[in-house]
Amino acid sequence: MLELLHGMWRVWLELAPWLLVGAAIAAALHVWLPPDFMRRQLTGPGGVFKAVLFGVPLPLCSCGVIPTGLGLKKDGASDGASVGFLISTPQTGVDSILVSATFLGWPFAIFKLASAAVTGVIGGLWAEAVSDGQGGDAPAASAAAGAGGRGWRDGWSHGLMLLRTIAGWVVFGVVLSAAITLWLPPDLFARLNAYGAALPFLGALLLSVPLYVCATASVPIAAALVASGMPAGAALVFLMAGPATNVATIGAVYRGFGARILAVYLATIIVGSVGLGYLFEAVIDPGAVSAAVAHQHTAWWSVAGAIVGLVAFAGFAVEAIVARVRRRAAPADALAVDLDVQGITCGGCARKVDAALREVDGVEGVEVDVASGRTRVVGSAPTPALLARLEDAGYPAAVAPRPG
Repeated sequence: MLELLHGMWRVWLELAPWLLVGAAIAAALHVWLPPDFMRRQLTGPGGVFKAVLFGVPLPLCSCGVIPTGLGLKKDGASDGASVGFLISTPQTGVDSILVSATFLGWPFAIFKLASAAVTGVIGGLWAEAVSDGQGGDAPAASAAAGAGGRGWRDGWSHGLMLLRTIAGWVVFGVVLSAAITLWLPPDLFARLNAYGAALPFLGALLLSVPLYVCATASVPIAAALVASGMPAGAALVFLMAGPATNVATIGAVYRGFGARILAVYLATIIVGSVGLGYLFEAVIDPGAVSAAVAHQHTAWWSVAGAIVGLVAFAGFAVEAIVARVRRRAAPADALAVDLDVQGITCGGCARKVDAALREVDGVEGVEVDVASGRTRVVGSAPTPALLARLEDAGYPAAVAPRPG
């Protein structure tokens, strides 16, 4: 048990600082960019190319890119542009490319950079084709946000909302990643290589899809595996699929985009990484691989980020517990009104609606259904006051029609 906790802490040291950086970037974009910027620039096929071009050089790891990518969609970017960003960005970054060149050679680094861009564009265009065409919040909510301007308090709230939405999946991903790292045999790929190239490719894929690996931190690991017998193409699969996926990312993409877009996301990464891995084996020799060194995350900023992340996630857990206690404490015979609320696209929106309604005198309980926007308010608060408060919060609403 102690070994598992220690492994979880190591994963959290890698993940937490970049998760906070991603939330900070999303908050900054939310404040600095005009409310309609994403709808004007990051929609349609052209928006996919712009999103990939914007994301490839950013030094964001897998979980750092989650809040940033979801923030793009939240602010109005299309599904295709958001997915293209989510696929391409965590695979690369200036730091990752330089480290890849150091450990695996410039041909490998350049091929890896091109692969990230190609898979991002293909996945984004595919997502754009199968999407329902809706991006971000409802226009009314965006207009309301733009009417009063966006300040740093709005950015802070936006960043926290994005972290809160994915917190449960991140915790699950940390536990699973630590377990895989702890119990995976260190010589697994050397054994698989004895049975041909296909098994190391499959092994790299099965390992990398659920596991959290940082685009930069994973390079020395891949170099060590190549030095011990892993094909360089399989290392490319590991360095593409690993940073672009993990349990937390998969859950967040499903939560933010739905099952259809998640299928596109995973298919693009899996098929693309394996196909490009075989192409690399066929056309490029990565050259000599330097001896890999252990990649330690004990810098002060890494520890500080991990502590701040723990405090934030503990706060989210307390909020969830308090909300559940409030729901159970509401009188069973209290009056209730059902409202159809616009602009609810995620759990963060639901919490904003919940918090806004509870500010109205007489509200004893709130239940929000994210999928439909239907919100039940229990208590003696007058309905006009509820509607006015939601309008002020940027979530216009109307009384839901009674069944029958």
